[in-house]
Amino acid sequence: MNPSKHNNPLLEILINIVVPSVILMKFSGEADLGAARALLLALAFPLSWGALDLIRRRKLNLFAVLGLVSILLTGGIGLLQLDTQWLAVKEAAIPGLIGLGVVVSTRTRYPLIRTLFYNPALIDVARVQQHLEERGTAQAFEARLQTATYLLSATFFFSAAMNYWLATWIVTSPAGSAAFNEELGRLTLMSYPMIAIPSMLMLMAVLYGLARTLRNLTGLKLMEVFNQPGDRHQP
Repeated sequence: MNPSKHNNPLLEILINIVVPSVILMKFSGEADLGAARALLLALAFPLSWGALDLIRRRKLNLFAVLGLVSILLTGGIGLLQLDTQWLAVKEAAIPGLIGLGVVVSTRTRYPLIRTLFYNPALIDVARVQQHLEERGTAQAFEARLQTATYLLSATFFFSAAMNYWLATWIVTSPAGSAAFNEELGRLTLMSYPMIAIPSMLMLMAVLYGLARTLRNLTGLKLMEVFNQPGDRHQP
């Protein structure tokens, strides 16, 4: 189950969503694994996958670490039989904190959107900056970059709100019960089409908007804005 160099999205969905959901919904009864063992087995798949990925990359990734923390908190809520309200709080807290971090990053020298999008690994920064300065649009681009950062934070706040609503709607049985596990499995399955996909589409829209902004403000074609494989352009 060692992740490949470039993780297969379908394999990730299978290990992180489908398999845990099936275990929780189908094997939580006393005649099967029981609620506690089914929960532990279901969480072992995404936990092992995330841990192996961190080891393979040999460096900490904030989002990966938060994902592992989220899995451990879910397990703790189920095994300790805490009030299910804590599950809803946990589901909302992690994307909410990330969104808050994105907003805070606007007050630093390195807004998160700049790290994700406007970086030399993706953009020919030297060429773009030269054209922005020549056309007198550098300040306008900085303003657009600031706006994009707020839009990026909005995608995380959307995720937080939807996570909370979905968790309170679906998971209503006492933690530690077979019914709780089944509802947790449904929550895991439904969170992908109802939260993950819309959030990804919103992120893609923000990045696409930035790409069009660069094209309009620099006068360059998109192929000239982005670094190309084997591009030998020197600043």
